[in-house]
Amino acid sequence: MSEVVLMRHAETEWSRQGRHTGRSDVPLTASGRAEAAALGKRLAGRVVRWALTSPLSRATDTALLAGLTAVPDADLTEWDYGEYEGMTTMQILELRPKWSLWRDGCPGGEDAAAVGVRVDRVAARVLEALEGGGGDVLLVAHGHLLRVLAARWCELDASLGSCLRLDTASVSVLGWERETRVIHRWNDR
Repeated sequence: MSEVVLMRHAETEWSRQGRHTGRSDVPLTASGRAEAAALGKRLAGRVVRWALTSPLSRATDTALLAGLTAVPDADLTEWDYGEYEGMTTMQILELRPKWSLWRDGCPGGEDAAAVGVRVDRVAARVLEALEGGGGDVLLVAHGHLLRVLAARWCELDASLGSCLRLDTASVSVLGWERETRVIHRWNDR
């Protein structure tokens, strides 16, 4: 049976520093470029029916370096962190103690439910593409967005993506157990 393969983009300077990188178009580091190229080897043997990527360069470059021809999809753009763009969680907590991205969202940006609406549209397109079988769908995107997507794939609240750690240059696999949508593998590095 076909699967949905999620790939988080490789390392950027901001991801290495733990900064919230939403809409800023931060490039891959040299190490990130090597990680992205290595992802291609992990895809060997898969029949790819369709590949989508966030339009941000850290994702499109990861896809290209992994050997994928991926179509940009604006719904795969990372969470909009609004006023918190570029800040670390510790910096945000200094301004707003007890803040949680997953519970509180970001002023001037999105909350988990808004990201959930976008990934639900992606999931609907993925399901439609998989109806005929004949290969996997690959999605190359961002940490928080892919965590929301996995929660919504399992028909859970978007905020439950908070329970799913996701490292850069990782591969995760969504699929089915009988008729139930499940996570087959998560955060595989």
